[in-house]
Amino acid sequence: MLQPSFTAVFSLLFLCWVLVPLAESAVGVNWGTLSSHRLKPSTVVDLLRDNRISKVKLFEADPDVLKALMGSGIQVVVGIPNEMLSLLGSSSVAADFWVRQNVSAYITKGGADIRYVAVGNEPFLTNYNGQFANLVMPAVTNIQQSLVKANLAGYVKIVVPCNADAYESSGGLPSQGVFRSELTQIMTQLVQFLNSNGSPFVVNIYPFLSLYDNGDFPQDYAFFQGTSHAVTDGSNVYTNAFDGNYDTLVAALGKLGYNQVPIVIGEIGWPSDGAVGANITAARVFNQGLVYHIASNKGTPLRPNSPPMDVYLFGLLDEGAKSTLPGNFERHWGIFSFDGQAKYSLNLGLGNKELRNARNVEYLPSRWCVAKPSSDLTNVVNHMKIACSVADCTTLNYGGSCNEIGEKGNISYAFNSYYQLRMQDSQSCEFDGLGMVTFLDPSVGDCHFLVGVIDKGLNSSASQTTYQWWVLVLFLTLHWSFLLSM
Repeated sequence: MLQPSFTAVFSLLFLCWVLVPLAESAVGVNWGTLSSHRLKPSTVVDLLRDNRISKVKLFEADPDVLKALMGSGIQVVVGIPNEMLSLLGSSSVAADFWVRQNVSAYITKGGADIRYVAVGNEPFLTNYNGQFANLVMPAVTNIQQSLVKANLAGYVKIVVPCNADAYESSGGLPSQGVFRSELTQIMTQLVQFLNSNGSPFVVNIYPFLSLYDNGDFPQDYAFFQGTSHAVTDGSNVYTNAFDGNYDTLVAALGKLGYNQVPIVIGEIGWPSDGAVGANITAARVFNQGLVYHIASNKGTPLRPNSPPMDVYLFGLLDEGAKSTLPGNFERHWGIFSFDGQAKYSLNLGLGNKELRNARNVEYLPSRWCVAKPSSDLTNVVNHMKIACSVADCTTLNYGGSCNEIGEKGNISYAFNSYYQLRMQDSQSCEFDGLGMVTFLDPSVGDCHFLVGVIDKGLNSSASQTTYQWWVLVLFLTLHWSFLLSM
Protein backbone atom coordinates (compact mmCIF):
# COMPACT_ATOMS: atom_id res chain seq x y z
CA MET A 1 0.00 0.00 0.00
CA LEU A 2 1.24 3.52 -0.76
CA GLN A 3 2.68 4.92 2.44
CA PRO A 4 5.48 7.37 1.55
CA SER A 5 6.01 10.26 3.94
CA PHE A 6 3.45 12.40 2.17
CA THR A 7 3.18 15.03 4.91
CA ALA A 8 6.91 15.73 4.87
CA VAL A 9 7.04 15.59 1.08
CA PHE A 10 4.13 17.96 0.65
CA SER A 11 5.63 20.41 3.15
CA LEU A 12 8.87 20.38 1.17
CA LEU A 13 7.02 20.93 -2.08
CA PHE A 14 5.07 23.80 -0.54
CA LEU A 15 8.33 25.52 0.39
CA CYS A 16 9.42 25.10 -3.22
CA TRP A 17 6.27 26.92 -4.40
CA VAL A 18 7.05 29.78 -2.03
CA LEU A 19 10.80 30.05 -2.58
CA VAL A 20 11.01 29.24 -6.28
CA PRO A 21 8.94 31.34 -8.70
CA LEU A 22 7.02 29.13 -11.09
CA ALA A 23 7.74 29.69 -14.75
CA GLU A 24 4.87 30.41 -17.08
CA SER A 25 3.31 26.98 -17.15
CA ALA A 26 1.92 25.07 -20.07
CA VAL A 27 -0.43 23.06 -17.86
CA GLY A 28 -3.86 22.26 -19.29
CA VAL A 29 -6.54 19.70 -18.50
CA ASN A 30 -8.50 16.95 -20.20
CA TRP A 31 -12.23 17.62 -20.09
CA GLY A 32 -13.90 14.23 -20.28
CA THR A 33 -17.68 14.04 -20.23
CA LEU A 34 -18.48 10.40 -19.44
CA SER A 35 -20.39 11.36 -16.33
CA SER A 36 -23.75 10.42 -14.86
CA HIS A 37 -24.03 13.88 -13.29
CA ARG A 38 -23.00 16.47 -15.86
CA LEU A 39 -22.53 20.12 -15.15
CA LYS A 40 -23.59 22.63 -17.76
CA PRO A 41 -20.74 23.32 -20.19
CA SER A 42 -20.94 27.01 -19.31
CA THR A 43 -20.39 26.13 -15.64
CA VAL A 44 -17.30 24.11 -16.55
CA VAL A 45 -15.91 26.90 -18.74
CA ASP A 46 -16.34 29.30 -15.82
CA LEU A 47 -14.50 26.77 -13.65
CA LEU A 48 -11.62 26.69 -16.13
CA ARG A 49 -11.41 30.47 -16.30
CA ASP A 50 -11.64 30.94 -12.53
CA ASN A 51 -8.64 28.61 -12.22
CA ARG A 52 -6.81 30.39 -15.07
CA ILE A 53 -6.60 27.17 -17.06
CA SER A 54 -6.04 28.29 -20.64
CA LYS A 55 -5.66 24.94 -22.41
CA VAL A 56 -8.24 22.16 -22.61
CA LYS A 57 -8.28 18.85 -24.45
CA LEU A 58 -11.57 17.29 -25.57
CA PHE A 59 -12.15 13.70 -26.62
CA GLU A 60 -14.89 14.55 -29.11
CA ALA A 61 -16.38 17.51 -30.93
CA ASP A 62 -19.32 18.12 -28.61
CA PRO A 63 -21.32 21.04 -30.08
CA ASP A 64 -22.54 22.37 -26.74
CA VAL A 65 -19.07 22.21 -25.22
CA LEU A 66 -17.52 23.99 -28.21
CA LYS A 67 -20.23 26.66 -28.10
CA ALA A 68 -19.53 27.22 -24.41
CA LEU A 69 -15.82 27.64 -25.17
CA MET A 70 -16.46 30.33 -27.79
CA GLY A 71 -15.05 33.66 -26.69
CA SER A 72 -13.40 32.16 -23.61
CA GLY A 73 -9.83 32.58 -24.82
CA ILE A 74 -9.13 28.95 -23.89
CA GLN A 75 -7.03 27.02 -26.40
CA VAL A 76 -8.76 23.81 -27.48
CA VAL A 77 -7.75 20.36 -28.67
CA VAL A 78 -10.79 18.75 -30.29
CA GLY A 79 -10.83 14.99 -30.65
CA ILE A 80 -11.97 12.47 -33.23
CA PRO A 81 -12.99 9.11 -31.68
CA ASN A 82 -11.28 5.98 -32.97
CA GLU A 83 -14.61 4.69 -34.27
CA MET A 84 -14.69 7.46 -36.88
CA LEU A 85 -11.22 6.85 -38.31
CA SER A 86 -12.32 4.33 -40.93
CA LEU A 87 -14.98 6.58 -42.44
CA LEU A 88 -12.85 9.73 -42.34
CA GLY A 89 -9.87 7.92 -43.83
CA SER A 90 -11.85 6.37 -46.67
CA SER A 91 -13.84 9.45 -47.69
CA SER A 92 -12.45 12.93 -48.31
CA VAL A 93 -16.05 14.13 -48.47
CA ALA A 94 -16.64 12.88 -44.92
CA ALA A 95 -13.42 14.55 -43.76
CA ASP A 96 -14.46 17.85 -45.37
CA PHE A 97 -17.83 17.63 -43.68
CA TRP A 98 -16.31 16.84 -40.28
CA VAL A 99 -13.91 19.80 -40.47
CA ARG A 100 -16.67 22.11 -41.66
CA GLN A 101 -19.05 21.06 -38.86
CA ASN A 102 -16.59 20.73 -35.98
CA VAL A 103 -13.76 23.18 -36.68
CA SER A 104 -14.67 25.84 -39.24
CA ALA A 105 -18.08 26.42 -37.66
CA TYR A 106 -16.48 27.48 -34.38
CA ILE A 107 -13.35 29.33 -35.53
CA THR A 108 -14.90 32.71 -36.12
CA LYS A 109 -14.33 36.13 -34.60
CA GLY A 110 -15.05 35.59 -30.93
CA GLY A 111 -15.26 31.85 -31.53
CA ALA A 112 -13.51 28.82 -30.08
CA ASP A 113 -9.71 28.91 -30.21
CA ILE A 114 -9.20 25.44 -31.69
CA ARG A 115 -5.45 24.79 -32.03
CA TYR A 116 -5.32 21.03 -32.58
CA VAL A 117 -7.39 18.20 -33.99
CA ALA A 118 -6.56 14.93 -32.24
CA VAL A 119 -7.07 12.13 -34.76
CA GLY A 120 -8.03 9.15 -32.64
CA ASN A 121 -7.14 8.49 -29.02
CA GLU A 122 -4.42 5.95 -28.27
CA PRO A 123 -5.21 4.10 -31.54
CA PHE A 124 -2.04 1.99 -31.25
CA LEU A 125 -2.93 0.63 -27.80
CA THR A 126 -1.87 -3.02 -27.55
CA ASN A 127 -5.30 -3.98 -26.21
CA TYR A 128 -6.83 -2.97 -29.55
CA ASN A 129 -4.79 -5.67 -31.31
CA GLY A 130 -4.13 -3.45 -34.33
CA GLN A 131 -7.82 -2.65 -34.89
CA PHE A 132 -7.18 1.05 -35.58
CA ALA A 133 -3.45 1.15 -36.42
CA ASN A 134 -3.77 1.14 -40.22
CA LEU A 135 -6.66 3.61 -40.15
CA VAL A 136 -4.67 6.44 -38.60
CA MET A 137 -2.59 7.79 -41.50
CA PRO A 138 -5.44 7.77 -44.08
CA ALA A 139 -7.58 9.74 -41.60
CA VAL A 140 -4.69 12.09 -40.81
CA THR A 141 -4.12 12.71 -44.53
CA ASN A 142 -7.77 13.43 -45.29
CA ILE A 143 -8.29 15.70 -42.28
CA GLN A 144 -5.12 17.62 -43.16
CA GLN A 145 -6.33 18.12 -46.73
CA SER A 146 -9.69 19.28 -45.39
CA LEU A 147 -7.97 21.82 -43.13
CA VAL A 148 -6.01 23.06 -46.14
CA LYS A 149 -9.23 23.50 -48.13
CA ALA A 150 -10.70 25.43 -45.21
CA ASN A 151 -7.60 27.68 -45.02
CA LEU A 152 -6.98 26.49 -41.46
CA ALA A 153 -3.94 24.24 -41.89
CA GLY A 154 -1.48 26.91 -40.79
CA TYR A 155 -3.33 27.52 -37.53
CA VAL A 156 -4.92 24.20 -36.62
CA LYS A 157 -2.45 21.34 -36.27
CA ILE A 158 -3.11 17.60 -36.36
CA VAL A 159 -1.88 15.35 -33.56
CA VAL A 160 -2.35 11.67 -32.70
CA PRO A 161 -2.38 11.00 -28.94
CA CYS A 162 -0.43 7.79 -28.31
CA ASN A 163 -0.27 5.56 -25.28
CA ALA A 164 3.16 4.98 -23.80
CA ASP A 165 2.96 1.32 -24.84
CA ALA A 166 3.64 2.43 -28.44
CA TYR A 167 7.33 2.28 -27.53
CA GLU A 168 9.43 0.00 -25.36
CA SER A 169 12.92 -0.71 -24.10
CA SER A 170 14.04 -4.32 -24.04
CA GLY A 171 16.72 -3.57 -21.46
CA GLY A 172 14.59 -1.26 -19.36
CA LEU A 173 16.89 1.69 -20.05
CA PRO A 174 15.52 4.90 -21.59
CA SER A 175 18.38 5.16 -24.10
CA GLN A 176 17.29 1.82 -25.59
CA GLY A 177 13.80 3.08 -26.39
CA VAL A 178 12.28 2.00 -29.72
CA PHE A 179 8.80 1.93 -31.15
CA ARG A 180 7.14 -1.47 -31.17
CA SER A 181 8.35 -3.40 -34.19
CA GLU A 182 4.90 -3.71 -35.76
CA LEU A 183 4.49 0.08 -35.54
CA THR A 184 7.85 1.12 -37.00
CA GLN A 185 6.53 1.85 -40.50
CA ILE A 186 3.40 3.65 -39.30
CA MET A 187 5.33 5.66 -36.72
CA THR A 188 7.88 6.67 -39.31
CA GLN A 189 5.08 8.01 -41.52
CA LEU A 190 3.37 9.72 -38.59
CA VAL A 191 6.50 11.41 -37.24
CA GLN A 192 7.45 12.55 -40.76
CA PHE A 193 4.01 14.12 -41.07
CA LEU A 194 4.21 15.78 -37.65
CA ASN A 195 7.66 17.16 -38.36
CA SER A 196 6.67 18.49 -41.79
CA ASN A 197 3.62 20.27 -40.42
CA GLY A 198 5.06 21.65 -37.20
CA SER A 199 2.97 19.38 -34.98
CA PRO A 200 4.12 17.84 -31.70
CA PHE A 201 4.17 14.16 -30.78
CA VAL A 202 1.47 13.63 -28.14
CA VAL A 203 1.93 10.88 -25.58
CA ASN A 204 -0.03 9.76 -22.51
CA ILE A 205 2.13 8.73 -19.54
CA TYR A 206 0.72 7.17 -16.37
CA PRO A 207 3.19 6.24 -13.59
CA PHE A 208 0.18 5.17 -11.51
CA LEU A 209 -0.60 2.39 -13.97
CA SER A 210 2.98 1.15 -13.80
CA LEU A 211 2.58 0.87 -10.04
CA TYR A 212 -0.94 -0.59 -10.22
CA ASP A 213 -0.04 -3.25 -12.79
CA ASN A 214 3.26 -4.32 -11.23
CA GLY A 215 3.50 -5.19 -7.55
CA ASP A 216 7.29 -5.03 -7.75
CA PHE A 217 7.34 -1.48 -9.12
CA PRO A 218 9.06 0.81 -6.55
CA GLN A 219 6.40 3.21 -5.30
CA ASP A 220 8.74 6.13 -4.64
CA TYR A 221 9.95 5.97 -8.26
CA ALA A 222 6.39 6.85 -9.35
CA PHE A 223 6.63 10.24 -7.62
CA PHE A 224 8.98 13.22 -7.89
CA GLN A 225 10.59 13.54 -4.47
CA GLY A 226 13.55 11.29 -5.08
CA THR A 227 13.93 7.54 -4.86
CA SER A 228 16.08 4.79 -3.47
CA HIS A 229 15.50 2.92 -6.75
CA ALA A 230 17.13 5.27 -9.25
CA VAL A 231 17.78 3.97 -12.77
CA THR A 232 21.30 4.52 -14.06
CA ASP A 233 21.63 4.68 -17.84
CA GLY A 234 25.22 5.44 -18.73
CA SER A 235 25.95 8.88 -17.34
CA ASN A 236 22.24 9.63 -16.88
CA VAL A 237 20.41 8.96 -13.62
CA TYR A 238 16.61 8.74 -13.46
CA THR A 239 14.87 9.36 -10.14
CA ASN A 240 11.25 9.20 -11.33
CA ALA A 241 9.17 7.16 -13.74
CA PHE A 242 8.00 10.16 -15.74
CA ASP A 243 11.48 11.18 -16.84
CA GLY A 244 12.40 7.58 -17.63
CA ASN A 245 9.29 7.04 -19.73
CA TYR A 246 9.63 10.40 -21.46
CA ASP A 247 13.23 9.77 -22.45
CA THR A 248 12.34 6.29 -23.72
CA LEU A 249 10.12 8.11 -26.22
CA VAL A 250 12.87 10.65 -26.96
CA ALA A 251 15.24 7.78 -27.76
CA ALA A 252 12.63 6.07 -29.95
CA LEU A 253 12.09 9.29 -31.91
CA GLY A 254 15.83 9.68 -32.27
CA LYS A 255 16.16 6.23 -33.79
CA LEU A 256 13.74 7.36 -36.50
CA GLY A 257 15.93 10.39 -37.11
CA TYR A 258 13.75 12.95 -35.36
CA ASN A 259 15.59 13.95 -32.21
CA GLN A 260 14.00 17.38 -31.87
CA VAL A 261 10.30 16.76 -32.52
CA PRO A 262 8.44 18.64 -29.76
CA ILE A 263 6.52 16.48 -27.28
CA VAL A 264 3.21 17.19 -25.56
CA ILE A 265 1.96 15.14 -22.62
CA GLY A 266 -1.64 14.48 -23.63
CA GLU A 267 -2.67 12.76 -20.40
CA ILE A 268 -1.04 12.34 -17.00
CA GLY A 269 -2.46 12.22 -13.50
CA TRP A 270 -3.25 10.17 -10.43
CA PRO A 271 -6.66 8.82 -9.33
CA SER A 272 -8.03 9.68 -5.91
CA ASP A 273 -10.23 6.65 -5.19
CA GLY A 274 -11.28 3.17 -6.25
CA ALA A 275 -8.09 1.17 -5.64
CA VAL A 276 -5.19 0.66 -3.30
CA GLY A 277 -2.78 3.55 -3.87
CA ALA A 278 -5.52 5.71 -5.39
CA ASN A 279 -6.27 8.28 -2.72
CA ILE A 280 -6.46 12.02 -2.12
CA THR A 281 -3.01 12.29 -0.57
CA ALA A 282 -1.19 10.40 -3.31
CA ALA A 283 -3.06 12.29 -6.05
CA ARG A 284 -2.18 15.64 -4.51
CA VAL A 285 1.50 14.80 -4.02
CA PHE A 286 1.87 13.40 -7.54
CA ASN A 287 0.10 16.22 -9.36
CA GLN A 288 1.79 18.94 -7.33
CA GLY A 289 5.16 17.30 -7.84
CA LEU A 290 4.49 17.07 -11.57
CA VAL A 291 3.57 20.74 -11.87
CA TYR A 292 6.70 21.83 -10.04
CA HIS A 293 8.85 19.42 -12.06
CA ILE A 294 7.56 20.87 -15.34
CA ALA A 295 7.73 24.49 -14.14
CA SER A 296 11.35 24.07 -13.05
CA ASN A 297 12.32 23.84 -16.75
CA LYS A 298 14.95 21.25 -15.89
CA GLY A 299 13.74 18.92 -18.61
CA THR A 300 15.06 15.36 -18.66
CA PRO A 301 18.53 13.81 -19.11
CA LEU A 302 18.02 13.41 -22.88
CA ARG A 303 16.32 16.80 -23.24
CA PRO A 304 17.89 19.00 -20.57
CA ASN A 305 16.32 22.42 -20.00
CA SER A 306 13.59 21.47 -22.46
CA PRO A 307 10.40 20.27 -20.74
CA PRO A 308 7.29 19.20 -22.71
CA MET A 309 5.73 22.13 -24.55
CA ASP A 310 2.32 21.35 -22.99
CA VAL A 311 1.10 19.03 -20.24
CA TYR A 312 -2.58 18.10 -19.95
CA LEU A 313 -3.62 16.76 -16.56
CA PHE A 314 -6.07 13.90 -16.58
CA GLY A 315 -8.51 14.96 -15.72
CA LEU A 316 -10.60 17.96 -14.88
CA LEU A 317 -13.67 16.21 -13.41
CA ASP A 318 -14.49 12.73 -12.15
CA GLU A 319 -16.41 10.69 -14.73
CA GLY A 320 -18.82 8.28 -13.06
CA ALA A 321 -19.91 6.63 -16.31
CA LYS A 322 -16.46 5.55 -17.51
CA SER A 323 -15.74 1.88 -18.07
CA THR A 324 -14.11 0.21 -15.08
CA LEU A 325 -12.47 -2.48 -17.21
CA PRO A 326 -8.96 -1.11 -16.53
CA GLY A 327 -9.81 -0.74 -12.83
CA ASN A 328 -12.30 0.89 -10.46
CA PHE A 329 -10.02 3.93 -10.22
CA GLU A 330 -11.03 4.94 -13.77
CA ARG A 331 -13.91 7.04 -12.46
CA HIS A 332 -11.77 9.07 -10.07
CA TRP A 333 -9.04 10.84 -12.07
CA GLY A 334 -10.46 14.35 -11.66
CA ILE A 335 -8.73 17.09 -9.72
CA PHE A 336 -12.34 18.17 -9.14
CA SER A 337 -15.25 15.96 -8.15
CA PHE A 338 -18.15 15.55 -10.60
CA ASP A 339 -19.77 18.73 -9.26
CA GLY A 340 -16.69 20.90 -9.73
CA GLN A 341 -15.51 20.89 -6.11
CA ALA A 342 -11.75 20.74 -5.58
CA LYS A 343 -10.66 17.47 -3.98
CA TYR A 344 -7.43 18.85 -2.56
CA SER A 345 -5.17 21.88 -2.52
CA LEU A 346 -3.23 22.18 -5.77
CA ASN A 347 -1.15 25.06 -7.15
CA LEU A 348 -1.16 24.72 -10.93
CA GLY A 349 1.38 27.52 -11.27
CA LEU A 350 -1.13 29.60 -13.22
CA GLY A 351 -1.60 32.43 -10.72
CA ASN A 352 -3.88 30.90 -8.10
CA LYS A 353 -2.27 29.27 -5.06
CA GLU A 354 -5.03 26.69 -4.87
CA LEU A 355 -7.97 25.39 -6.87
CA ARG A 356 -11.23 27.31 -6.92
CA ASN A 357 -14.55 25.49 -6.83
CA ALA A 358 -17.24 25.70 -9.49
CA ARG A 359 -19.71 28.51 -8.92
CA ASN A 360 -23.51 28.47 -8.99
CA VAL A 361 -23.82 24.68 -9.03
CA GLU A 362 -27.48 23.79 -8.50
CA TYR A 363 -27.88 20.64 -6.45
CA LEU A 364 -30.87 18.43 -5.95
CA PRO A 365 -32.48 18.76 -2.49
CA SER A 366 -30.35 17.60 0.45
CA ARG A 367 -31.81 14.15 0.85
CA TRP A 368 -30.47 10.64 0.51
CA CYS A 369 -31.73 7.10 0.04
CA VAL A 370 -30.54 4.59 2.65
CA ALA A 371 -31.42 1.09 3.82
CA LYS A 372 -34.21 0.99 6.39
CA PRO A 373 -32.78 0.26 9.85
CA SER A 374 -35.43 -2.36 10.61
CA SER A 375 -35.34 -4.12 7.25
CA ASP A 376 -34.42 -7.75 6.74
CA LEU A 377 -31.50 -7.40 4.36
CA THR A 378 -31.02 -11.07 3.53
CA ASN A 379 -32.46 -10.60 0.04
CA VAL A 380 -30.76 -7.30 -0.71
CA VAL A 381 -27.94 -8.66 -2.90
CA ASN A 382 -29.91 -8.50 -6.15
CA HIS A 383 -31.02 -4.94 -5.43
CA MET A 384 -27.42 -3.89 -4.81
CA LYS A 385 -26.32 -5.55 -8.04
CA ILE A 386 -29.02 -3.73 -10.00
CA ALA A 387 -28.18 -0.39 -8.39
CA CYS A 388 -24.44 -0.74 -8.93
CA SER A 389 -24.83 -2.00 -12.50
CA VAL A 390 -26.22 1.43 -13.36
CA ALA A 391 -24.84 3.81 -10.73
CA ASP A 392 -21.25 4.25 -9.57
CA CYS A 393 -20.29 2.09 -6.58
CA THR A 394 -16.54 1.93 -7.19
CA THR A 395 -15.64 3.57 -3.88
CA LEU A 396 -17.00 0.47 -2.09
CA ASN A 397 -14.29 -1.74 -3.51
CA TYR A 398 -11.09 -2.73 -1.75
CA GLY A 399 -8.90 0.33 -1.38
CA GLY A 400 -11.83 2.69 -1.94
CA SER A 401 -12.86 5.48 0.42
CA CYS A 402 -16.10 3.69 1.36
CA ASN A 403 -14.65 0.20 1.69
CA GLU A 404 -14.91 0.09 5.49
CA ILE A 405 -18.41 1.41 6.25
CA GLY A 406 -19.96 -2.00 6.93
CA GLU A 407 -22.61 -4.09 5.21
CA LYS A 408 -25.54 -1.76 5.85
CA GLY A 409 -23.40 1.21 4.87
CA ASN A 410 -22.52 -0.49 1.59
CA ILE A 411 -26.18 -1.12 0.88
CA SER A 412 -27.12 2.47 1.68
CA TYR A 413 -24.32 3.80 -0.51
CA ALA A 414 -25.49 1.70 -3.46
CA PHE A 415 -29.11 2.71 -2.92
CA ASN A 416 -28.21 6.40 -2.75
CA SER A 417 -26.01 6.32 -5.83
CA TYR A 418 -28.91 4.88 -7.81
CA TYR A 419 -31.37 7.34 -6.23
CA GLN A 420 -29.27 10.36 -7.18
CA LEU A 421 -28.67 8.99 -10.68
CA ARG A 422 -32.46 8.82 -11.10
CA MET A 423 -32.69 12.48 -10.03
CA GLN A 424 -34.22 11.50 -6.66
CA ASP A 425 -37.29 9.93 -8.21
CA SER A 426 -39.31 8.61 -5.25
CA GLN A 427 -39.76 5.18 -6.83
CA SER A 428 -35.99 4.80 -7.21
CA CYS A 429 -35.65 4.47 -3.42
CA GLU A 430 -38.18 1.68 -2.94
CA PHE A 431 -36.10 -1.46 -3.50
CA ASP A 432 -39.08 -3.63 -2.51
CA GLY A 433 -39.49 -1.73 0.74
CA LEU A 434 -35.84 -1.94 1.78
CA GLY A 435 -35.01 1.72 1.12
CA MET A 436 -36.06 4.98 2.74
CA VAL A 437 -35.38 8.67 2.16
CA THR A 438 -33.52 10.57 4.88
CA PHE A 439 -32.67 14.23 5.33
CA LEU A 440 -29.66 13.45 7.53
CA ASP A 441 -26.40 13.17 5.62
CA PRO A 442 -25.26 9.52 5.97
CA SER A 443 -21.65 10.28 4.97
CA VAL A 444 -19.05 8.61 7.19
CA GLY A 445 -15.53 10.03 7.48
CA ASP A 446 -13.96 10.13 4.03
CA CYS A 447 -16.91 8.24 2.53
CA HIS A 448 -19.10 10.88 0.96
CA PHE A 449 -22.71 10.12 0.00
CA LEU A 450 -23.30 12.38 -2.98
CA VAL A 451 -26.22 14.62 -3.82
CA GLY A 452 -26.86 14.97 -7.54
CA VAL A 453 -26.93 18.17 -9.55
CA ILE A 454 -29.96 19.48 -11.39
CA ASP A 455 -28.06 21.33 -14.08
CA LYS A 456 -27.24 18.20 -16.04
CA GLY A 457 -25.79 19.53 -19.23
CA LEU A 458 -25.99 16.99 -21.99
CA ASN A 459 -26.14 13.41 -23.02
CA SER A 460 -23.08 11.25 -22.49
CA SER A 461 -20.07 11.48 -24.77
CA ALA A 462 -20.94 8.05 -26.12
CA SER A 463 -24.29 9.45 -27.26
CA GLN A 464 -22.57 12.47 -28.79
CA THR A 465 -20.18 10.20 -30.69
CA THR A 466 -23.08 8.10 -31.96
CA TYR A 467 -24.87 11.28 -33.00
CA GLN A 468 -21.84 12.56 -34.93
CA TRP A 469 -21.42 9.17 -36.58
CA TRP A 470 -24.99 9.11 -37.86
CA VAL A 471 -24.81 12.72 -39.04
CA LEU A 472 -21.76 11.77 -41.11
CA VAL A 473 -23.46 8.68 -42.49
CA LEU A 474 -26.61 10.64 -43.37
CA PHE A 475 -24.56 13.34 -45.09
CA LEU A 476 -22.64 10.80 -47.16
CA THR A 477 -25.82 8.95 -48.08
CA LEU A 478 -27.41 12.16 -49.34
CA HIS A 479 -24.18 13.13 -51.12
CA TRP A 480 -23.90 9.80 -52.94
CA SER A 481 -27.61 9.81 -53.79
CA PHE A 482 -27.20 13.23 -55.35
CA LEU A 483 -24.21 12.09 -57.41
CA LEU A 484 -26.05 9.00 -58.64
CA SER A 485 -29.04 11.08 -59.70
CA MET A 486 -26.93 13.34 -61.92
